[in-house]
Amino acid sequence: MFASPPLQAVPNHQGHPRQNAARWMVLAMALASAVSATAQTASAIGNGPSATPTVQPPSAGHAQLSLEDIIQIILAHNPQLRATEMGKSAAQAGVTAAKAWPNPRLETVQGRNVAQMPGLATGPVRGWGVSQLLENPVARQARADVARAKEKESGYEILQTRNALIAQVRSIYYQGLQHQAHTQAAADAVQLLEQVRERVRLRVSTGEAPRYEIIKADAEIISARERLQTASLMVQQSQLELNRLAAGQLPPGWKLTGELDQTPEMQAVSHLMELVLKNNPDLLVLQAEQDRALARLSEARAERLPGVELRLSQVRDAEWRQNQLSVGVQLPLLDTRQGPIAQASAELQRAQIRLEGHQAQLRQQVMLAWKSMEMARLRIEALSQGALREAEAALRVAQAAYRFGERGILDVLDAQRVLRSVRTDLIDARFQLQAARIALEELTGQHSLSNSL
Repeated sequence: MFASPPLQAVPNHQGHPRQNAARWMVLAMALASAVSATAQTASAIGNGPSATPTVQPPSAGHAQLSLEDIIQIILAHNPQLRATEMGKSAAQAGVTAAKAWPNPRLETVQGRNVAQMPGLATGPVRGWGVSQLLENPVARQARADVARAKEKESGYEILQTRNALIAQVRSIYYQGLQHQAHTQAAADAVQLLEQVRERVRLRVSTGEAPRYEIIKADAEIISARERLQTASLMVQQSQLELNRLAAGQLPPGWKLTGELDQTPEMQAVSHLMELVLKNNPDLLVLQAEQDRALARLSEARAERLPGVELRLSQVRDAEWRQNQLSVGVQLPLLDTRQGPIAQASAELQRAQIRLEGHQAQLRQQVMLAWKSMEMARLRIEALSQGALREAEAALRVAQAAYRFGERGILDVLDAQRVLRSVRTDLIDARFQLQAARIALEELTGQHSLSNSL
């Protein structure tokens, strides 16, 4: 993968016409093969300056997890998602509490009647009373509507958390694949540089090349090994981040599997806008918040007349018994509930402004993500079909020229550096394409529609 044919050190003899013709024929064959074929993998030579780290395939004992496997484990164990789900249970309990009737009130009276005049009986006085508040049905219905709106909002919050969580997992997953591709490209570059260094060492030892060429080759190998180690550590960092989201429930020694070069389908912007306004979890949460604020305003207005209190009581002493049935109404004279009404009205306006503003913001985010996806796709086409082939061809020409002493080692190293830069840009462009697709899927709420991926 991304390697070139082995170089062979050929002394730079001059003079014989047949030898010169043979050299030019080899150069012409290298130019022709550069247009039609990709670079073949070079076999590593183990007599370099030091041992070279290579990318080993995962062992049989290591679990290889696909994106779907990782998402299912994270959805089952992520603490934030589980806490959000418990919030819905609390909201359901709130609906039950809102529908509950107020408890009746029981009173007892114990006393003693003391006669102040002759002829009156003296004895104990006993009494009891029962009162029940009959709520205003409008206020009761408004309170229940507030609780149901909160329950609905809690359900949308679960979709919101799930949608954002899956988008985050997919982004980290493709970052891991990006770092894996950089690791493989860096390993191929190290192998190729070791071959170059070996050929340079042979030429320097025979006096055909100056000493600085071996110094330059060693410096390039050190830099390539550092890039390889950095890319390997970035892969491990992505794995640790995914395991953190799964609350440490991913199996030990697991490996990422998948391809970074998948090409997603481009959808029309108008269709994406419709999906955003219909399925975006953030909008659904804001709409439920607006409905709850509207119900809260109705509740605040209805609470000016809380209800009617019925009371039945009885008082008995030694001579007589008194029965009473009374009706109590709270008059809104001192407290007309203007404060709660104004507060609920302000919350309603705030929810409406947030909803409208977020709708406008989502439209711009969809356009930006769609443009990013289109630019990444065009960049991939330009790099894979043009720049990469030209860089590979230039490297093969430089290698062929170096074999026959027509070019120096610096030309070969420069060609390798250009090819490495093009491959890095191609890998990054493929990741940018996937990142733009993930952003569009998150905006359109694709991850919250069903449990399937």
